Amino acid sequence: MTRRVTSAPSDNVSKENHSEASSSQRRRNARQNGKRRVVDESDDEHRHDEEQEEEDDADEDALGDEEDEEEAEEEQGSPKGRKRARANTKGDAERRDVKPEKIERVKTLPRAKDGYIPGSIVRIQLRNFVTYDFVEFKCGPYLNMILGPNGTGKSSIACAICLGLNNPPSVLGRASEISAFVKLGTLDGHIEIELKGAPGEPNLVIRRMLKANSKSSAFTINEKPASGGEVKVQMEKLNVQVGNLCSFLPQDKVSEFAQMSPQQLLRETQRAAGDERLTSWHDTLISAGKDLRQTNELVKHDTEQIEQLTERNRTIERDVQRVKERQQIEYQIAFLDLLIPVMKYREMKEEYDKMKDLQRKLHEKVRRLKEKNGPAHEKLKYIVIIHDCDDSAAFRDRYKKQTAAKLQEIRRKYDENEGFDNKAEDITRKLEQLKRQERDRVRKIQGLEESIEKLDRELNKDIKVEKKEDVHVEMRALKVRFPPLNAQKSDLLDQIKRQETSIADAGHALSTAKANFAQLDNVEQQKLANLQRWDMNTYDALMWLRKNQHRFKMGICEPPLMGLNVPIQRYAAAVESNIAGFQMKTFVAQCIEDSDLFNSLINDNSQETLGRPNVRVTVWFKEKHRLQRPPFTPEEMEQLGFEGYAMDFIECPDGLKWYLQSELQWHRTAISRRNVDVNQAMEIIRRPGPDGELSGGATFVAGQTINRVTRSAYGQRLVQNLTLDLPPARNLQHQAVASDVRARHQAAVREAQERYDMAKEARDPLYQQAEEINKALDTLRKEIDAVNARLQAITNHENRLTKLKASIEIEKNKLENLRNEPSSDTKRKQYKQELVAINHRRIALAKVIIGMARSAVEIQEKAVVAGLQHLQISANRAALKDRCDREDEAYNAAYEEFNRVDKEFVELKTRLKQVLDRSNEAINEATEDVKEEYAELESKRQDYLRALAQAQRSGATPPSAEGVDLRSSDDLQGELEMQEAKLELNMSTNPGVVEMYEKRKRNIDDLQRNLEERQRKARKIERNIESARTHWQPALERLVNSIGQKFSATFDRIGCAGEIRIHEDEDYEKWAIDILVKFRDNEKLQLLTGQRQSGGERSLTTILYLMSLTEEARAPFSLVDEINQGMDQRAERMVHNSMVDVTCKEDSCQYFLITPKLLGDLNYHERMKILCVNNGEWLPKEAAAMGNLMDMIAGHVNMRKANGAKSN
Repeated sequence: MTRRVTSAPSDNVSKENHSEASSSQRRRNARQNGKRRVVDESDDEHRHDEEQEEEDDADEDALGDEEDEEEAEEEQGSPKGRKRARANTKGDAERRDVKPEKIERVKTLPRAKDGYIPGSIVRIQLRNFVTYDFVEFKCGPYLNMILGPNGTGKSSIACAICLGLNNPPSVLGRASEISAFVKLGTLDGHIEIELKGAPGEPNLVIRRMLKANSKSSAFTINEKPASGGEVKVQMEKLNVQVGNLCSFLPQDKVSEFAQMSPQQLLRETQRAAGDERLTSWHDTLISAGKDLRQTNELVKHDTEQIEQLTERNRTIERDVQRVKERQQIEYQIAFLDLLIPVMKYREMKEEYDKMKDLQRKLHEKVRRLKEKNGPAHEKLKYIVIIHDCDDSAAFRDRYKKQTAAKLQEIRRKYDENEGFDNKAEDITRKLEQLKRQERDRVRKIQGLEESIEKLDRELNKDIKVEKKEDVHVEMRALKVRFPPLNAQKSDLLDQIKRQETSIADAGHALSTAKANFAQLDNVEQQKLANLQRWDMNTYDALMWLRKNQHRFKMGICEPPLMGLNVPIQRYAAAVESNIAGFQMKTFVAQCIEDSDLFNSLINDNSQETLGRPNVRVTVWFKEKHRLQRPPFTPEEMEQLGFEGYAMDFIECPDGLKWYLQSELQWHRTAISRRNVDVNQAMEIIRRPGPDGELSGGATFVAGQTINRVTRSAYGQRLVQNLTLDLPPARNLQHQAVASDVRARHQAAVREAQERYDMAKEARDPLYQQAEEINKALDTLRKEIDAVNARLQAITNHENRLTKLKASIEIEKNKLENLRNEPSSDTKRKQYKQELVAINHRRIALAKVIIGMARSAVEIQEKAVVAGLQHLQISANRAALKDRCDREDEAYNAAYEEFNRVDKEFVELKTRLKQVLDRSNEAINEATEDVKEEYAELESKRQDYLRALAQAQRSGATPPSAEGVDLRSSDDLQGELEMQEAKLELNMSTNPGVVEMYEKRKRNIDDLQRNLEERQRKARKIERNIESARTHWQPALERLVNSIGQKFSATFDRIGCAGEIRIHEDEDYEKWAIDILVKFRDNEKLQLLTGQRQSGGERSLTTILYLMSLTEEARAPFSLVDEINQGMDQRAERMVHNSMVDVTCKEDSCQYFLITPKLLGDLNYHERMKILCVNNGEWLPKEAAAMGNLMDMIAGHVNMRKANGAKSN
């Protein structure tokens, strides 16, 4: 079946399309790149400030600032579009007060002579698209109303506009693939849309070719192949916003508008209307706000790190100071270790130089004296020769040797005599020792005899002891009694264990029987069992909730099935009749956070939470608001015979009461067990309230009848009553337990109790028998312990006797040995004989010594004579030598002094070489810093010494020694010892603490630099935010105020209330537009959501918001599809008339309104264009054959006029 669109242009289309050229020219001059705003003269001033700021920033860049460049939008009036501007990232730029621009709203778009705005739709052609075989029609530049019955293809036109301009199918909310829009039974199709071109450019004809068996499609622009990206670029140039719900609202997306978050609504509103830079300013604020938060977090983190590192360094500063002091002391010690060897070498070198001069002088003096004493020494040599030839000295020496030999022999004999004398003394001492030993032997013998006598007495004591064999027999008799008793005990323990098991089993069975019996009267368990049979999803969610209530802020109330109780059961049926099954299973949240969290955990992530997917339960939440008043006063309730409202007959948690009042209206549901006057009750419900408002109806239960009184929302708003029979209660009725079931459970409890008692009775005698056996075993153990003690006493007595016998035997052996020792008289006689023999040998030796002494005297006399002869010759030589010696005395003294000094000189030279080696070694081993300080000190010393020598030569004043180290080696050694003492006093500390301290200090410096840089960056971002907000917020407020005034005024005209507000937040991404509406007098303004309002209320709010947005819109065309669904006639009429007024103004953009119905007596405008979609079994192939709707109307009017004239 073919569908065609019939164009119905108004009479003033030609006039509309040929507006004054001057007006069009003014509009073209007032816009640039498709749009231009009217600004006041302050823009020039502001633009000058920005140019100056850019110059300042450029100067900063010239100084070496290479921070990232930022893109900033050019302000009003600049012909260059966007310009790059550098920002001072150091944060020290001078603060300038930014004056917000005075920006007025968009007046109009550049309209061509034919009335079309660039980007508006001029023509649409469809082939094999959804319901169309082929259609082509032209659109008007203002309001286009597309009419037609349901299913004719009105919404297909919206689909064609969306898809033809390269928008994804997801924008429509219908099929997800482009191929699904090809008409069934055809292979391909196309969409062709002609858009009005920019001034001076031809119209833009975009065609999209579709294929039924392919997900891809192809585009042409003005019959030239093009890509989807090129189409998108063209749409951006013309500011076409099909993806914005504020500009393009297809039928399947109407509900999504109300479900848009307030933040999305703000973004889409900015895109669709107001200043074209709102979105870019907002994006700048969002990104800068994020950057500022991140930077502030980094600043906070750096500050905390600096404080932590500083505090850590503060705690180890004392250790670091000690380590540094120790390092300084070690450095001083190292420096002194270098100075001391050098100073010692310097001091020893001075001593060496002096010693060298003295050695040279003494050598010269010895040489002179030696030459002077030469003649006397020559004569002495002659006399010495004569003395050497004399033999008397030889004879004397021979006699002296003989005498010495005799004397030596005498000494040997004398020593031999001394040996005999020592042996005699030894024998005498041995005789004395024999006397002492004899006395000791007698005393020991007497002691041993007394000890043996004492031990015999102890051994012979008469002690009565039992026989060991008799005691062992008694022990064996006792031990034989143990096994039978143990066997009896083991058997009893086994029997007790079996009885305890029987008791435990009987006790468990008794507990189970009692619990089962108690469950018969447990309403909670009955409800849980009922819920488990009824809805397993809700049951699992409830069980999970009871374990996880702590995760919710205010707690989730359990469903009414569990949390609701009717204490007086006769009202249970009346109460339950006012709640539906799904409401009985609804969880109730007390805050939106808990509602979202419960939905997320149970409905969205049931696999993780409950262990199985696709779990769906109902959760309810609504903000607190003023409840509708009850339909009857207390007096009227009593008069009519009502016993109370449903809320009066229940018990439930406080959180559940709000649900029962707000959602189920139980505070308005009257209940009576008797019949009441229904007409009178309806009359009371029908009457207006105290403030004149009409009640929407009420529910009451009278006897066995439910009365649901409602008021029509249309016409005279009459009251009608729907009556239903009262069903019996199912979920709130406490069910009685059958008598046979109760009896069966009672019998089970009695039987289990009997088994339990019997088991205990069988166990108690066993305990008594076991106790008797334990007592017998204890008595037997005590008897055995007594016998063991007796055995131990026998064993101790036997051990004592054995030890006494052994001791007696040992003492007797010692006594025998002492008595068998040889007699001392024999040894005494032997010693005396040896002493006599020694005395005889001593006498013989004395005689030999006397003879040898006489022979030695004779030889000595001969030696004396020879010696006197030799002495005469020697005297002559001595006299001459004495003379030479007197002459050589000065020589020898000088020579000795020379030898002494020379020896000291050689030793000093050796030591000097050693000291020099040590000083060189100390210099080589010193560290570089020590070497540098030593070199500097040595340089100052040499300069001082040169200046001092020069002053001494010239007789001038000596130079100052300040800064010159002239200390001696002893002074330096004292300083070294003092430093070493300091080092010992400085307790050793981990040297790594200094490296740790310095590393942290470097980290602190780096963090401080980073902190300052980030603080500068934060200040710069704050200035950017302030600048952007100074432009954005006033423009946004003006836009929202403009929209809000129109929105509120429109709502006022229909007797409702509406308001548009800006919701501010520290996070610019969370700024939002809140739409608040009120459709009833007894309500407050409420936020528009996808759940709170009805479908008609949401539709009405949506179209009124879009209409309020129309005058501020920047898009070349807008579209709404079947927005009037669910509206009552009054609202629909008002919306239509308002839309005609708004969209048919001279400066309005193109608008498409798709609707399946029209009311009578609506307002129309000459700028409107009505497109009727015809549907039928047959349509002519040529559009010309269909005629023109306006011609048909004009013909009808003319015919009526003619008929009227004839009748006159």
